[in-house]
This record gives sequence, structure tokens and C-alpha cells, in this order.
Amino acid sequence: MENKISLQIEGMTCSSCVRRVEKALLATEGVAEATVNLATEKASIALKSGASLQHVLASVEKAGYHVRTKTWTLQVEEMTCASCVGRVEKAFLAVPGVLNASVNLATEKAQITTLADLELLSLLAAAKKAGYPAQLVDDQQTRPSQQQAGLSQAWLVMIAMALSLPLMAPMLLAIIGIQWAIPAWVQFALATPVQFWLGARFYKAGWKALIAGSGNMDLLVAIGTSSAYGLSVYLMFWQTDHIAHGMQHLYFESSAVVISLVLLGKWMEAKAKHQTLEALRALESLRATTALVRRDGLEVEVPVSEVRVGDIVVIRPGDRVPVDGEIVEGISHLDESLLTGESLPVSKHVGDVVIGGSVNADGLLLVIARGVGGATMLSQIIKLVEDAQAVKAPIQALVDRISAVFVPIVLGISLLTLLLWAWIMGDWQAALLNAVAVQVIACPCALGLATPTAIMVGTGVAAKFGILIKDAQALEITHSLTAIAFDKTGTLTEGKPHLTATLSRTHSEQQLLEWAAAVQQYSDHPLAHAVLQRAQQLGLNLHAVAAAKASPGRGVQAQLNELTLYLGNLRWMQELGVDVSEYELVAQEQQQLGRTVSYLAVSANAGLQLIGVLSFGDQVKASAAHAVRRLHALGVQSIMLSGDNYGSANAVAAVVGINDVRAEVLPADKANIVRELQRSGLRVGMVGDGINDAPALAAADVGIAMSTGTDVAMHTAGITLMRGDPLLLADAISISQRTYRKIRQNLGWAFIYNIVGIPLAAFGFLNPMLAGAAMALSSVSVVSNALLLRNWKPTRTLEEK
Repeated sequence: MENKISLQIEGMTCSSCVRRVEKALLATEGVAEATVNLATEKASIALKSGASLQHVLASVEKAGYHVRTKTWTLQVEEMTCASCVGRVEKAFLAVPGVLNASVNLATEKAQITTLADLELLSLLAAAKKAGYPAQLVDDQQTRPSQQQAGLSQAWLVMIAMALSLPLMAPMLLAIIGIQWAIPAWVQFALATPVQFWLGARFYKAGWKALIAGSGNMDLLVAIGTSSAYGLSVYLMFWQTDHIAHGMQHLYFESSAVVISLVLLGKWMEAKAKHQTLEALRALESLRATTALVRRDGLEVEVPVSEVRVGDIVVIRPGDRVPVDGEIVEGISHLDESLLTGESLPVSKHVGDVVIGGSVNADGLLLVIARGVGGATMLSQIIKLVEDAQAVKAPIQALVDRISAVFVPIVLGISLLTLLLWAWIMGDWQAALLNAVAVQVIACPCALGLATPTAIMVGTGVAAKFGILIKDAQALEITHSLTAIAFDKTGTLTEGKPHLTATLSRTHSEQQLLEWAAAVQQYSDHPLAHAVLQRAQQLGLNLHAVAAAKASPGRGVQAQLNELTLYLGNLRWMQELGVDVSEYELVAQEQQQLGRTVSYLAVSANAGLQLIGVLSFGDQVKASAAHAVRRLHALGVQSIMLSGDNYGSANAVAAVVGINDVRAEVLPADKANIVRELQRSGLRVGMVGDGINDAPALAAADVGIAMSTGTDVAMHTAGITLMRGDPLLLADAISISQRTYRKIRQNLGWAFIYNIVGIPLAAFGFLNPMLAGAAMALSSVSVVSNALLLRNWKPTRTLEEK
């Protein structure tokens, strides 16, 4: 049997590309036939049964092209335990065109990566067929009221308890010596609505699991309570010889109380899970609903959704900033604490950037909108936090494998308990009750909640203090880092260099600056800003240049009339064959002062000639040395990877306390050094803020970007520090360690609970009611333990404060 799929191929430009893609596809194991159309950029493929779609994509990538994919986030309903998670994932993965599916029990969300052409209806149909209705999550949609759902569930719990407590009364009174029995028909009347009305959800979900050929918590509860209820009905109607003496012992209280306790546990669990989303709700509350926009000379209040890029937004004192933008008029202080973790208001002037969600403290501001709607930093942060909470940590894979076989094993143990008790003791009633207790206590909920709840709380509290963790894998790995590789500029230094000196033996300072500014005017490099700022201060005119070109990690060049200007580092000059000996001594003196030196060379008829050097100074961040000391105290090595010269790099390293310095390295070299460190046995985190750091950020075990840097760095990294404060590095490791510790505690508790509880129930030391109470307690305790992470705060010494 063959499956027909369609791939959207990116990067094809000609017929030879088509032939190359077709050849790569046909060489892939499991591909029966493949046809590629250049006009539509699509490949039609026939896959043999059991063929791996991942292998097909890998073949296309290896040929130098890219398959377009799409990621969906779905809200999945009616999941109750880890077994449900496994079944939903299996249903999604069975849909042709699905590459990956990750389902989170705590958030009740699924993240699914598919081929671009896959229709949403196919995913929704697969979820529905598996017994779990799903719907697409819209970033801007209004979330359902969890409070209302909680109130409804609370009423059901109260009704169940009200019906179950009278059934427990004889047992409770017997403890203090009072003998009292409830008539059998009253017990029947109280237990029946609990069993079949309030407990209907267990039958419904259990039946879905059964017809799907698997099991879940609901199936265990349904079978267990039905056994106790059925035994009681049998004794009530067919074993009536002791009714006249009021001594008939029924087990209606066991079935009713178990259902009541499970409902109570699920309600408490839902309340606790609601608290784990507190940080995300806090971020969402920062969204302004309206904005005051200046249009045609009038100030009009409009919904935020109607603000467009380029609009002038008026922000009054006390207002929440509705968009990302740039101040064009006014001076004020903004409270950005919930976004960056910075407690003090930040001074803002004309030309400064403002972040949507921050609060204007005093002055009136006019801001030109640069980012609106989903493009604002706040929306992106919320999306990243949601994604991190929805994706599974690697350790969860072990739990999933166990959960897949857990319920069948429990049912087997329950049946064995029933048969052995009946055979050895000859007591079918005791055998049935002990078998029921095994089924009730062995709920896999705690296993399913152990990891995601800790991840949710950990990522949420980290975001509160300015540490944005993009995925669960980064959070899990960070705790085990043994080395941190730092970029220098913008990471350990302020990243705002200023021009400290210019030297030329053949040209005036003005001429040197005019040429340097001309070649730098299209560059976004911090050194370029420093040159242009100095030229502006001196009132110099910028010459028009042509053929401007950047050489990553080296410098820039441009054509000025008949001259070609080259401005860059020593390495580039040497590669170009420029003689730098005339300025070698002065360059070394500047580097020993911790300065960065750039060389300006001109290519004319006489060939390449060095005409001068420019020296730049950059201030080391006040917290950099403290951050490095804290990392060393945690047993984490520090390495500096810089494209700057050794003199400047060593000067900064000496101030902050880094011994291992690798300078004059290109972007690709940084990634290679990271891999070299990994091969030596180190787990490496890379910290950077520039486009040139992206390869190293991707190569590291965990990439860590500064939000003060480029978007490319932040998108590549697994963690973004919302303030340019190196101290947040140790904080990121700390919250990762605490979170991982909670995951291990939760999993340990869940496993020990089942390892101890199931034998106790099988040997008759736990009745169904106690088993139900223990089962509810296990889930609540796991979530409650995860909630303790909310107490985490960054540690600061007096010196660091």
C-alpha cells in the first residue's frame, strides 16, 4: 500500500534543481516514485507503507533545498492522564503529512509540525476519532473562563460528597463505638446517582480508551467502582439472608467515595494547574486594549488592533504603552519591570525605543509605532512562553514509554489479585475489593503531570525575572552546563563603543573620519555607530559611495569615486596584503588599554595603502565580573570568544576574571570552537547578541542571547535575557537546577507511590476508599510541589546590588 503526499520545496530555481531533487527523493528508502514541478514548487511522492517522512525531508535538505512546514497549536479536550497523551500523539502521528506531535497534559495543548499542504481538518478529525475533541488555538482569542469551569466542577464535587458522606457515616461512627446501619435501599439510592450521573465522565472516557485498544485512568476508575457497585447490588438483591438482622454488609460507600475523591482530586488538580499559568496571565494582562492615536491633527482613541505601523501614538502619564515604537517627542520614565525584571523605572528620551506593555510614569510621549499586534515584543514573549510550556522536556520521553504499558499491566495485576485471593482465601468479596483497590490506586495522573507542571512554573517564574526560556529542552539542559562561552562586545561590555582616537601620518583627522564615515554609513555594527556619531558631532558631510559590502568578522568596503575604501580589523588587512608596520606600535599601545583598533586602507592606482587607524573604547558592564565569579562558584568554566584583537579581548577578560580567551575569531570559528569544547566533554552554553554569534548560539548545547542584541541572535537562542545583565546567566542556571530538581522529586514521588501503593492494595492493606484518597493526593501533591517553584527569586549579594 502506498501513501501519496505533496511537498512544498523551497530554493529551486531551474530544471537542474528539479532533477537534483527528484534524484535525491528516488534515492530515499521507501519512496516508490517522485515527480517535481518547478512552476508550482511542489513534489508529488508515493511512499511505501511504513516509509519515514523524516528521511524524505532529510534527503531534500541534503540536496540543498528546504521543505516548507507548518506548526499548529491545538487545544485538546477530555485528556485525563498520561495514557491519554500517548493516544492523542499516536492519533496525530498517524495522519499522513505529520512530522512531529507533542501533547502536554498540564496545558492540554498539542504542538504539531506538518507539511505545509496539510489541512487543519485532518488533524481535528484524527483527534475526534481518538475520542478527544480539539480546536485551533488563536493567539489573540479570548481564553475560556477557567474560574467558571472551576465553579461548575466544584458544585459536582459538593454534590458527590453530600451523597457519599452518609454512606461513610456508619464506618466513622463505628470508630467511636456507635453501631448504626443504613438500610440497603437508602445506600442504593445514594450511590446510584454518584456512580452513573457524576461518574458518567469515567465511563465515557474509559469506553473511548477501550475501543481505541488502550487504557487510561478513567478506565481503571470505571472498572473498579463498577465492580464494587455491582457486588453491592448482587448482595442486596440476591444474598438477602442477613437483611432482617440489619447486618448485611454492602460496598456502595466504596464506589461512591472513590468517585467523589477522584472528582475532588481532579478539581484540586485543576485549581493548582490554573496557578501554574499565573506568570502567563500576568504577561497577558499587560496588553493594552485601546490606544490614543494622532490622525489628521486629531487625537482619536481606537482599539489596539486598529493601530498601524507608522501611526503616531500619544501616551499620557499613567498609560500603558500599547505598541512597540520609537519616541519622537517627550521625556519620561517607563516601568518595564514585568517585561525585563528591572525594578527601577527607565529614563526615556527622543530616539529611544519603548516596549508595548510598559507603563509611562510621568511625561507625555509621542511614539511612532514600529511593532503592532502579534509583532510586538510582548506578544512574542507570550508566544515563546506558551510554546515553552507546551513542549515536552526530554525526560518526559521515559514517562511516555512507561505510561503506554502502565494501564494494561495494572489491569493484569488486578486480575491476578482477584484470582489469587479467591483461590487462596476462598473469599470472593475480599478478592474483588482488593482488585478494585489496585485499579483505583494505580492512577497514572501523577506521572503525566510530574514534568509539565514543573516546566510551566519554572518558565513562568523565569519570565517574571527577565529570563525568557524558549523551550523545555533548554530549561532541562541548562542545569548541567559546565562551560559558558561569552562574546565580548554587547555581552560583557556595554556594546556602545565610542571613538577615542584617530591617527594618520598622511591625512587630516577630518579626511580620515569623512572616509571612515562614508564606508560605514550603511552598516549596523556598533563601531559604525561610533564613527557616524563622531562625524555628526563634527558636522562632517557623508560622501556617497557605491558597491558597499560587508565581510563578516573582518570589516566593510565601498567604492568612493575612483577609490576603494577598506575599513576593518588587523586580520583582514593581513589577508588583503596591507603593510601595517607603520602603525603597529600605536595599535599595540591602544590594545593594551583595552581599545579596539580598526584600520583604514585605500586602493588606488598605487595599490593598497594603509592611511590611518581608529581606536574605540567600550565600557565593561558593571555586573560582568560578579557574573563570572558566580559562574565559577557554580563550577562553570568561562571562555571568551571575540572577533576583536587579543589586546582588547585580554584587557576585558582581565577585568571580569576570564582566563581562557580566544580572540580574532570569525563567526564560523566561534561555532567550531564551541564544538571543540563539546568534544572535550564540556556542556557548553554560548552567550551572544549579534548576527555573527548566531552560528555559535546554534552549535552550543544552550544558546543564550541578550535582548539588547539582534533579532537573529534571539531567534537562534534557547534562552533570551530580557536585560543586558550578565548576572541573569547564573540566575538562568539556578532556576534550571531548581526546576530539574522538582521534576526529579515529582517523578520520584509518582514512581514510589505506585511501587508502594499497588502491592499494599494487592495484599489487602488498602481498601478502595483509602486507595481513592491516596490517588487524588498523589496528583495534587505533584502539582503543589511544582508550585513551590514560584517562591524562587534571584540571589544577589550586597556587592552585586
